[in-house]
Amino acid sequence: MILTVNSANTYCYTGGKPFDAAKPTVVFIHGVVNDHSVWILQSRYMANHGWNVLAVDLPGHCRSDGEAPSSVEEAAGFIKALLDAAGVHKAALVGHSWGSLIALEAASQLKERVSHLVLVGTAFPMKVSQMLLDASLNEPEKALQMINVFSRSTLAPPPSTLGPGTWIYGASLALGRRVLRSNPKVNVFHRGFKACDSYTHGEDAMGQVTAPVLFVLGAQDQMTMAKAAQPLITKAQAAGKRFKVVSLPVGHHQMTETPDATLFAIRDFLQG
Repeated sequence: MILTVNSANTYCYTGGKPFDAAKPTVVFIHGVVNDHSVWILQSRYMANHGWNVLAVDLPGHCRSDGEAPSSVEEAAGFIKALLDAAGVHKAALVGHSWGSLIALEAASQLKERVSHLVLVGTAFPMKVSQMLLDASLNEPEKALQMINVFSRSTLAPPPSTLGPGTWIYGASLALGRRVLRSNPKVNVFHRGFKACDSYTHGEDAMGQVTAPVLFVLGAQDQMTMAKAAQPLITKAQAAGKRFKVVSLPVGHHQMTETPDATLFAIRDFLQG
């Protein structure tokens, strides 16, 4: 589905079902050098089980026009504009990695307009090493290979999202290349990493969130290590938030390495 958001065409995958703003809505937000397709199993399941799905391509990524966000705050403003454009008053926000920071910041701004907040592979602060920042800017192919090694606990888990033995490492490389080439004007790899590295509002944002929060963390995650989510968990606890932590025995791409477990954690939380 194409929506006009901030005067630009924005692509949202609806899980193969017609969009119906009257249904409960869940927005899926991808991370750096990703697009809506990383949520393929989770978004299709939710769309076929009573939910209205908006799995978005962020501006300047793949099928969406507009300027690629240069900060978490800017991207969070886009999520608000997306809900307004879709005519959705209230939605659950599900974000992975950079998308988790975007979802967090958006939830802090939108308050009661967010019914649930799901942070997958999150961390705060989400610092990016200077080596990766430099590589994403000057040697993006090398950086893609690096993050796909760091992000994976296995190369072909049986079964995986697309069937037993799918080579998710190769598929993720191909996706990263496609995302980079979709925007010849901006290096969305470096811009996204820089946005993660520069974001300083995480704990304050968590204090302002009114929705229940789910943390879905990878025990073997080398990109956003599980312990790096602790400041947000501690803040949620101190602020009296209703929250839950699910730890999965995988790396940074929970959606493809443990697709069913990730889906069930999200499904059960949204139904609660």
